Order: sequence, then C-alpha cells, then structure tokens
Amino acid sequence: MKGTVSRISTGATEAFTGRGIARRTAIAAVIFLSVSLAPLGLAQRTRLKPGWNIFSPQQDVEIGQEVSKQAEQQLVLLKDKRVDGYLDRLGHKLASKAPGEKYPYQFKGVNDSSINAFALPGGFLYINRGTIDAADNEAQLAGVIGHEIGHAAMRHGTNQMTKATAMQLPLALLGGVVGSNSIVGLLSQLGANFGAQSVLLKYSRDAERQADLIGTQILYDNNYNPQQMVQFFMKLEEESKKSGGRPIQFFSSHPNPENRVASVNAEIAKMGGRAGSFQDSPAEFREIQRYVRSLPPAPKQPQQQQAKTQESGNTQAQRPQAPSGRLQDFSNSRLSLRYPDNWKSYDQGDGFTLAPERGLVADGSGNTSLAYGTIMAIFQPQASSSGRIDLASATTQLINSLRTSNPDMRISKDPSRIRVGGLAALATTLINPSPLGGNEIDYLVTVQRPEGLVYFIFVAPEKEFAAYQRTFQDMTSSVRFASR
Repeated sequence: MKGTVSRISTGATEAFTGRGIARRTAIAAVIFLSVSLAPLGLAQRTRLKPGWNIFSPQQDVEIGQEVSKQAEQQLVLLKDKRVDGYLDRLGHKLASKAPGEKYPYQFKGVNDSSINAFALPGGFLYINRGTIDAADNEAQLAGVIGHEIGHAAMRHGTNQMTKATAMQLPLALLGGVVGSNSIVGLLSQLGANFGAQSVLLKYSRDAERQADLIGTQILYDNNYNPQQMVQFFMKLEEESKKSGGRPIQFFSSHPNPENRVASVNAEIAKMGGRAGSFQDSPAEFREIQRYVRSLPPAPKQPQQQQAKTQESGNTQAQRPQAPSGRLQDFSNSRLSLRYPDNWKSYDQGDGFTLAPERGLVADGSGNTSLAYGTIMAIFQPQASSSGRIDLASATTQLINSLRTSNPDMRISKDPSRIRVGGLAALATTLINPSPLGGNEIDYLVTVQRPEGLVYFIFVAPEKEFAAYQRTFQDMTSSVRFASR
C-alpha cells in the first residue's frame, strides 16, 4: 500500500515539471497512436448479424449434413484429392476469419464447367471446377468462396426455413417441432431438398448483399485484395452479355443485388488501406488451375434431360448454320490452326473451344454443353513403372477417363494412325449421347507432346456428322504446334 501512495505522489509532483509534462504528453501520444493505428477495417467495417432464426447453430449443421447427402447424389463430384485438398485448405483459411459460429466447414469440388458455388447450412460448401477455371487469380476464387461462407455465417439457409416454417405452422407449435429430433421430417415437410429453388438456397437480394460484404471482409482479413471480388463480378456480367443476355449460372442461383459493385467498393473504402502488398495469386493456385484445365471435360447433361430437350422440339432451334468454307486463324501459346469464319473461339487457358452460333447448348440446369464444334485440351497420363508411356496407352487412359464422366460413351471405330502438325497421332471415333437428343459422333485426335497428351474432340450429331467431316479434316490438317 505504501508503494502505491509513493508512486502516486511522485507522479503528481512530476506532473508540474516540464519533464513531467513532456513525459505525460509522450505517453498520451503513444496511447493515441495505438488507438489510431488499430486496423481501420476492424473499426469501420459493416457489422452484420444473422436474422430471425428458430433453429440452433447445431441444427444448422444437422440440416446441412442431411441435405448434403441429397446434394452428393445429384451432383457429379470431382472426387479429386488434389483439387479437394486445395479447396479445403483455402476454404478453412478463409473461414477462420468469418464472423459468427465456427462451423465444421467442408469444401468439395464439383465436376461442372459452369461458374457457380453454393453453401448449405452448417458450412457445407461446393465449388464448380468452372469457377476455378474462370478466376484470373486466387483472390477472385477466394471472393466466391468467401461469399458462400458469408451465406453460412449469416445463417441465410435456416433463416429462409424459419420464414417458411412460420407460414406453414402455427407459432404455438414451432417450439415443439424445432426442439425435437425431427430434422429429417421437418425438411421433408418444408420441401427443403437440394436444388436451386430449395428454400435453403432461395436467397433474397439483401442476403446476397450481406454475403458480398462478408466475403469482402474475409478477403481483406486474409491479405487478398478485396477489389478482386468486384473484378470477378464485372467479368461475369461481361460474359453474360457475350452469351446474348443468358445469365451466368452464378447469377441464376444468386440474385444480383442492386448496386452490387458499388456496395462492395463502399465496404472496401470503409476498411481503408493496408501496409504492404496483397498476395492475390500464389503459385499453388496457378498449379491447381493448370491441373483442372488438363482434366477431361466435365460430363454433359443427364440422359433424362436430353430426352426432354428432344421432346420439346429444340433440336431444330439449336441447329447452327453450315460451317463456312472460309477459314480464319486461331492461335495460343501451344498451337495454331484454322477454323470456319462463322464460328467463335472460347479461350480456356491451356485449352479452347471452337463452335458455331448455337453450337453451345444450355440445359435445364444452367449448364452448357457442346453440340457442334471442337474442344482442345491437355491430359496428363500416368506413366508406367519404367517412367515411360506411349501414345496408344496414353490415349486409352484418356478414353477411360472420359468414360467416367460420360458412362454411355463407346468406341465406334478403333484408333487409326494419322499425322497432325508433323507428329504421329491417333484418331478414334466415339459415340456419345448428344445434348440435343439421340447420339453424337466424337472424333478424338490425340498427339503426345512434352506438356502432356494434347487432344481434340470434334463433335456433331450422328446424323449430321458427315456434313462436318470435311471441316474437321481441314482443321486437323491446319494444326501447327509451337516450338518448345
């Protein structure tokens, strides 16, 4: 006690001296600086709270577990340890900065070439491979994942269920129903199954705005440039315009809030600047993106959807003009070729698609399939124990891999030897269900190169393939590989 009085007295005496005043001024300055230098992003960011919810966070997890079982029966999961491992690492890093409940987040890749992702209650997230392919850098991919984490953190799915339940059940019964163990029964009663129109995923524009803000904050806190989220949304809007106004699947299942870009920019301004540079595109992202692009194309629409398309009479509506005899040049870092001047090119990193107008067909699920045209990609075959692999074995591996996502594909004509770009190649004729109904011919050409097995798939409906065969031959003959 005496020591305390002594310190107080000393401070009081010192305060009246010049040195005491200077010292106290310095201390005050340090205290002020420590406050003023606290991260502006924490001090000024928008604070959000989950809305009305009759479910507990634990029930969010139980609901998510049940619905994820349905989802994984309907989705074609990528089931690739390398991709899923990367998404899991990235996702957990992002989720560590998420507000709200610390859910047992899970992240899985979907073998779907469209740009989309979604989150189920309790933190079960699914990311289409098309999103990885479309991102210019890891910050953009992280923005999409952060947005979905925002839906889980703000409990938007069970908030929607709460509203639906309130309309369907008397308030007096809510406590008994929700407090029981009848989660499965309640899901069934509410029709809360997996799907874009499920009550679990039918978000309002305000929910989308909240997810945007949470995603922006998560990017900032993980040292990504949050401006990349804006760039990605703008990129998707441009892609939608190029496709004739048909919305990108991400916007089909995520209603676009008004002034989305302005809202994100305003949140960025609130969080302020950052000392040092952002880490937007680490080497691991670039490696994973190259790997995803080397995988066989994502599967096409289910057989039952093909039948519906055919019955609806869309076959005639989707038939494009005949390929022009006038050819134009296409080239990328790997090769060049010539293709009809009434076709369009869609560059996809190491690969590309060349197709006529209406050659890409939208299915009922928002996916896009190639009905007429050409795909080029690179496949990485597994070498034998000797460390070598020949063209025939690599081609067999590719066909087997294609069959995993196209189970009805079969060989119509065995591989024959041809020359492409001055190199030995194999040509194999495959038959596969067409997105327009009936079958299509997939003329597969494979060439072994240092970067992997380069392959082309020339596609047309079986009954029309003869009309395209000359064009496909001219394109094959025009291929020239870049020197390495």
